[in-house]
Formats: sequence, C-alpha cells, structure tokens
Amino acid sequence: MSDEPGPHVEQPGPTELRDPIIREELKRASVWFGMGLAILAVIFLAQPLLLIFAGIVLASMLDGGTRLLGRVLPIGRGWRLTIVTLAGVGFIVWTFYFAGSSLVGEAERLREVITFQANKILGWGNSLGLMQGGAKIDQLSGQLMGSLGRLGSAVSSALGAVTSFVMILVIGIFFAVEPRLYQRGFAWMLPLRSRDSFYTTAETMGFTLRRLMAGRLVGMAVEGFGTWLLLMLGGVPMAALLGILTGLLAFIPNIGAIVSGVLIVLAGFSVSTNTGLWAIAVYFIVQTVDGYLIVPYVARKTVDLAPALVLGAQLLFGALFGLMGLALADPIIAMIKVALERQSKENQGQPAKRP
Repeated sequence: MSDEPGPHVEQPGPTELRDPIIREELKRASVWFGMGLAILAVIFLAQPLLLIFAGIVLASMLDGGTRLLGRVLPIGRGWRLTIVTLAGVGFIVWTFYFAGSSLVGEAERLREVITFQANKILGWGNSLGLMQGGAKIDQLSGQLMGSLGRLGSAVSSALGAVTSFVMILVIGIFFAVEPRLYQRGFAWMLPLRSRDSFYTTAETMGFTLRRLMAGRLVGMAVEGFGTWLLLMLGGVPMAALLGILTGLLAFIPNIGAIVSGVLIVLAGFSVSTNTGLWAIAVYFIVQTVDGYLIVPYVARKTVDLAPALVLGAQLLFGALFGLMGLALADPIIAMIKVALERQSKENQGQPAKRP
C-alpha cells in the first residue's frame, strides 16, 4: 500500500459566493441591511419625500381634471392639461392677490377676535381653578406650534412655504405630463415577473387617488361656499375669510373641521349670543352635508377608510412630520390600503383587474 496521500477535494470557503448557503445568507443580510437603510432614509429624508408625495397628489388632481375636461372638450391631452393647470394657478393668484387685499384687514381682525374670545374662556377656566398659572392664548399657541415637530418648522416661514409650494407645483406638473414615463422607469428596476403586478397596483392607486382628491375638492368647495353664504346671511363678521379658511381646512379631515368650527363659533359670539348660536347652526349644517352626503359618496367610489384610522394617522404623521404630514396623512393611508388589498388578492390567486 502506498503512503502517498490521495487526491484532496477542496471544499467551498466562507468567501465562495457559489455556495448556495453563502448566497442564501447574503440575500438575507442584504434584505435586513436594505430595510435599515430605508428606515434611515425615511427619518432623514422625510421632508423631501413628503414634498414628492405632495407633488404626486397634485399630479393626480391635474390628471383627473384633464380626464374630466376631455369628456366635453375633444382636444389633445397636452392642451387640456395646460388649461387645467392655468385655471388652478389662476385661482390661487386671484385668491392671494385680488381677494387678499380685502382679507388682510379681516385676518388681523379675526386674530384679535379669537385672542379676545379665547382669553375670556381661559379666564373663566382660571376662575374655576381649571387652569393653573393664569394661562393666556399666546402661551398656548406657542406650545402648540412647538409640538408640531422640528420638520414642521421648515415650512413655517413665508419663504419656506412659497418654496415648498413651487417645488410641489413643478413636481406635480412633471408627473402629470407623462405619468407612464415614471411608471415604466420605476418598473424597470423590478424583476420581470413583478412588473405586471406593479402596473396594476400603480393604476389602481392612481384611480383611487384621483377619485379621493376629486371628492376632497368638491367637499372643500361646498364647505367654503356654504359657510361664506350662511355666515353672511346671519350677519357673522368676516364671513368671506371664514369661508376661505373652512374650505382650505376641509382638505384635512376631522382636525380641519374642528379648527374651522372653533373659528366660526368664536367669531359668531363676538357679535352676540344669537349670532353665536347661528354660527353653531351653520357649522353643523355644513358638516352634516359634507359628512353624510359628500364623504359617504366619495368613500363608496374610492376607498373606505375608518374615521378613527384617519384621525390616528393624522396625529401620528402630524407629530412626526409636522403640518405637511398632517395634510398628507389621508392620501398616504389610502395608498397603503390599496397596496395591501392588491397584495392580499394576489396571495389568494385572484386575477388582476385594472380600473
């Protein structure tokens, strides 16, 4: 028998990527590492991500208006999109420049009325021992603004608000001009087997977001115009300003209605008790029409979101991301729900149906 060793068979080492065990472990580590990077990106890039999502929301409104205009005006999509964009920008310019001159004085008067009425309420609470230390409305408003989060301060100044609005407008127009270009670009980064599912989910999200925003705009118009008309008939001061504020705050469900209601009631009681009671009646009439007619109809046509879920999301996003997170909580939750429903249907083996 020979003493020479036989041929040695080399085994894969820890750096050999052809080893199936190594490849599997590397995939798992990559997934966890990628999730960690995604969480860090959300934390540190929250403000730009919210601006991009706000641009997508604006793009859905522009796209919805373009599609709706196409039913009555048979011209090219580019021309229809231009008309809708110019109409929207024109309305904003009219609101701030032509109507703004008369609303500046009313805004200052409204601030004085709210401060006076709120201090009376706080004084009554102090007399009953409910408020300690003689709190004033200025102190409470400072604490409230401080609780909005550090990210909310980025848009607190006028320059920051204008810059954010311009960025949202530009992003929204780019998305609305060629939405499929960005869909194909994102789908290109996905595996081939996942692209059909992505296209179906993206179209469902776009369809839902267009309907959701259309209903929101209708609700804003109804609440703003209805509040202005009824308050003017009842002799409540600053009816035009309160109507505009109510319409704008209607974009934020639940919390917006509460804030506008407080402003309306305080302005009404600044005149007399009867006017204050009329302001309360106006608030309930407008909210009833919006809550029992417009919102249920929109919910049936889009996505049915539980009010507690929306309110909880608003509180969470408002605490984390400030005012913009508060305003975008509703569409973000709606898109998450659509994605989860689509994934559930795929797991059940149901065929994909595009809207």
